[in-house]
This record gives sequence, structure tokens and C-alpha cells, in this order.
Amino acid sequence: MPKPVVPEEKRRRRRPTRSGTVLSESLIVDTALRLLREHGSAGLTARRLGLALDCDPSTLYRYFRGMDDLTLAIGDALIGRALRGWDPTGQWRADLRAVGLRIHAAYVAHPQAALLTANRVSGRAHELAADEAVLDVLRTAGFPLPDTVRIYHAFVDQTLAFAALDAASLALPSAALRADEQMWRSTYARLPPATHPRIAEAAPLLATRMVTSAYPTALDMLLDSAATRLKELQGPVQGRRSDQRGPG
Repeated sequence: MPKPVVPEEKRRRRRPTRSGTVLSESLIVDTALRLLREHGSAGLTARRLGLALDCDPSTLYRYFRGMDDLTLAIGDALIGRALRGWDPTGQWRADLRAVGLRIHAAYVAHPQAALLTANRVSGRAHELAADEAVLDVLRTAGFPLPDTVRIYHAFVDQTLAFAALDAASLALPSAALRADEQMWRSTYARLPPATHPRIAEAAPLLATRMVTSAYPTALDMLLDSAATRLKELQGPVQGRRSDQRGPG
């Protein structure tokens, strides 16, 4: 049976660690992110985290029910970093695009953490705030509830799927990543038109595009589809008025 988490106010009254550090949930999460960056998911253990924080590993369980609970907190922290400083402008398309790019960037900035958390649902504060914000943007724009949920689902899954895909590449050893990127020039660009006409034709563009993330393009395609749907719902006259309000 998991141990109960001690309330925050009681944790603050605990004496500092041996080195004088006062532990907090945010400090533990930040340290865990550093360990993931330096050692990968295999390096994130209670023992190693305790050493990094100069505390007994058992102390961590006053803040988290276990390492899986810490994993959920890490994912929530990434979303919190993505939302920091973001405010809706009232232009639904611009707002959704900004949120998607921010979340994607926050995850790929910590590839090892992204691989560990992108497919998880934490139900924590930052995740709930992001979900509420996306749903509110869509509902305020005029999407009916079924369309709102459908677009929200596609938006969230697409953002996290690309974050995981791009993070997986960034988490590769540098030599393997360079070899993968070079493949577009060393192999694809040398295929003869006689056997692979379409690849040969596209090779120069493939060599440039395929080493970057396709997420911004995919996000724009999703938003294009959503905008078309909204115009259908509003009808010709309302659709023209919506276009006149700006790019949102």
C-alpha cells in the first residue's frame, strides 16, 4: 500500500538536509530533470536522487507516493513551463498554435523526460490548466461541444506524439543522430531517377526538411481543418465576418 503524501505545510517545517538545503516538490522535480538529462531514465532512482539532494532516499516519499508519482509531477512541470507567460489573445487559431508550439518546445527541451512522460495523464494542476485553456479557446471561438472535444483530442495527441517522436531522436547518442540525419544525403540523394524517380526528384528538399520537426506543419494542417469546420458551422455570412476579425 502506498504511503500517504505529507501535506505541503508540514513538509516545510522539516529541518533542512545535511547540506542545509530545504527540500520542496519543485526542487525535487528540477533535480530529477537534471538527472534525466545527464543519465537518462535508467539514472532516475530514489537512491541517486537522494544523493543529488543530500538526503536519505526515504525522505522523497514525504513528497511523492513513489517514483511513478514523481514521473507524473515531472510531466506536469513541463506543461507548467510551457504555459508560463502565455495569455490568450482572443484569436482562437493564434492562441492554439502558441499553446501547441510551447508544449512541444518544453518537452523537446528535456528529451529524456519527454520520453518518460509524454504518454502519461497526471491530473495535476498544470495539466488541468492547459486542458481547460484549450477547451475554453475552442468553445469561445464557437465550436459546438462535440467538435470541441474532437479537435481538442487531435490537438493534444498530435502535440504529445510529435514531442515524443522528436524527443526520441534528440535522446539518441550524438553519433547515431548524425548518422540518421546524414542518411538523407548519403543514401536518398544518391538514388537514381531510373529506379526511384520520386525520391530522386524530392531528394534536395527531403535532405533539408526531414532533419527538422514536422510538428509546425502538422499543427497548421490541423488548425486549417478546424477553421474550415468553423466556417461550415457559422454559414457563409458569419464565416466572412469571422475572417474579417483577423488571423484568429
